Amino acid sequence: MKKTVCVVFGGASSEYEISLMSSSSILRNLDTEKFDILTLGITKDGRWLLYSGGIDAIEDGTWVEHPENRTAFLSPDRSTAGLVVLEPDSTCSIRKIDVVFPVLHGKNGEDGTIQGLFQLSGIPYVGCGTLASALCMDKAITHSLLASANIEQAHYLWFYIDRYAENSEKILTKIGARLNFPVFVKPANAGSSVGITKVSSPEGLDAAIRLAAQHDVKIVVEEGIVGQEVECAVLGNRGKSEASIVGEIGAAAEFYDYDDKYKNGVAQLYIPARLDPEVAEEIRRTAVRAYNLLGCDGLARVDFFVTEKDKKVILNEINTLPGFTSISMYPKLWDACGLPYGALLEKLILCALEKNGAR
Repeated sequence: MKKTVCVVFGGASSEYEISLMSSSSILRNLDTEKFDILTLGITKDGRWLLYSGGIDAIEDGTWVEHPENRTAFLSPDRSTAGLVVLEPDSTCSIRKIDVVFPVLHGKNGEDGTIQGLFQLSGIPYVGCGTLASALCMDKAITHSLLASANIEQAHYLWFYIDRYAENSEKILTKIGARLNFPVFVKPANAGSSVGITKVSSPEGLDAAIRLAAQHDVKIVVEEGIVGQEVECAVLGNRGKSEASIVGEIGAAAEFYDYDDKYKNGVAQLYIPARLDPEVAEEIRRTAVRAYNLLGCDGLARVDFFVTEKDKKVILNEINTLPGFTSISMYPKLWDACGLPYGALLEKLILCALEKNGAR
């Protein structure tokens, strides 16, 4: 009997458009011989709509105009085990779901918020749980936990924007004293390089901090690393996870920014990365170690730098719902390992069922 998979896309997030691209790719590669598929879209302003139209309309953003869209929501009542749909005649119907596949990047989708609702509903879902999602989304907390495990990272500091407003000079002085330029100024809770600025001198810090503050109240400043930017995909539930081969990004811009990742696709990807075998193996080991330390399940992409001079492995960040677009590294890495896109999606769904004890 086929399982019913509900793909959730969109979201009240600055990464709404990325979700549309990722979910379109996923929907085109899910095996309809094995799965019945429901599509639940969340608009930018937070409305939940059961969508029954084509994939192209998701990709170009016109799905919200579909005349048969119906308000629907996931019930936290475990006896429901699915979506409550408001029908045109003002009655309600229930659509049962076996697995939720959230394709939601950034806030309200990747930060543990919606994972808490999935947990309450009792419906298995793809990806990390509430706590792991929240921990990995917050770069400041991730830094602190990885540092406690002696996992090498760039030098960093973080602060709340209200403290900066009260005494900006003190914080700017602290940044200059502790970190070497260039530095990267980031919102602590955002992804896909949104709100990130590379700053080459102290004069550029204030504008970069104010930009990051548009996306989060907590700001992280990290020392720039000169070296290769590489990524490793991790798959499987905690304790049973495995790492892919390592891929390398030759960024076309100052750094691997939003446009490189999702729009122009001009960054050069090297799969496998141009690394000595022992360095690549260290990256794979560290990726799994960090994944397990933070309690990840299902999937994550772990990003690293390899320093130019001494080939030191520096963990940059962990993404619990990496991009799944046609140019995204996560599915490309597994494809290079002999696990094609469709099989990867099936394995992620099986991980969700196993995690929740379903068969």
